[in-house]
Amino acid sequence: MGHIQLKGVRKDFGEVTVIPPLDLEIESGEFVVFVGPSGCGKSTLLRLIAGLENITHGTIEIDGKDATDQPPGKRGLAMVFQSYALYPHLTVAQNIAFPMRMAGLPRAEQERRIDNAAALNLTDYLDRRPGQLSGGQRQRVAIGRAIVREPAAFLFDEPLSNLDAALRVGMRLEISELHKRLETTMIYVTHDQVEAMTMADKIVVLNKGVIEQVGSPLELYDNPRNLFVARFIGSPMMNIIDGEAATAQGAQTLGIRPEHLALSPDSGLWAGTVGVSEHLGSDTFIRVDVDGVSETMTVRAPGKMRLDYHDRVFVTPQEANMHRFDAKGLRLG
Repeated sequence: MGHIQLKGVRKDFGEVTVIPPLDLEIESGEFVVFVGPSGCGKSTLLRLIAGLENITHGTIEIDGKDATDQPPGKRGLAMVFQSYALYPHLTVAQNIAFPMRMAGLPRAEQERRIDNAAALNLTDYLDRRPGQLSGGQRQRVAIGRAIVREPAAFLFDEPLSNLDAALRVGMRLEISELHKRLETTMIYVTHDQVEAMTMADKIVVLNKGVIEQVGSPLELYDNPRNLFVARFIGSPMMNIIDGEAATAQGAQTLGIRPEHLALSPDSGLWAGTVGVSEHLGSDTFIRVDVDGVSETMTVRAPGKMRLDYHDRVFVTPQEANMHRFDAKGLRLG
């Protein structure tokens, strides 16, 4: 259960097309992440699947049945929003039970499903109200309320954007573990490519409503189809090199990951000047202004490496890991 297929789906707002016609298939049990910059159409696409927006053209099938004109409540999906949308006067247990009460489920079945949802680190908080919870705990309640619906698929619309950095990491792991436990299809929207890389089975990269590439995290990281994907996937971002340094390597533009560059004080392919360094324990990220290259390069080096500001160094890329792009930004070879 949870197989979703979009066929020629288009969305217009007035005379403006925000989602040009696209096709997308999401297999049962997959964890699929829609990723892209703000305004790229990822939340709109999620809302089309949920039925919260009407499509202009095309069809949406859920488990082989046409759901294009079905209202949200009939699609068998559960959505978790950026805002928690909890009832402040109800306890955690009552908030989780709310959709089951509306559906008229028997009390015993409600309790069974609440116990199942409480496994998401909520057992000790069932009698508390939302105002007594942290942001992470409130988001767990919102997810628990979705779990009890036992949907064909979960839809997450940037659910962690209101949390601080440490909580985001913890909740990423909890949602990933939840997916493994439930084995239910999950579609997750984020602008944070680190979330996409760490959580997804399959990533859908969107740009102005257009699907730029679909694939596993490592497929997109190792083989970006174009410059847009190359720049967007990976942290720190891929180094983009143009000018004579690129044409000498048979490309209009080169892309090289920070870990595929080596530094030397003595010799190498490109000479440059050390800028700011970021020491992160096991790794040090060193910015280098390479002679004749417009963009500053980032080099990933061992954590113990120390170079002074304005030191002269040489930078050498790994030949096998250089990504070459043509004048249109498309991958060569």
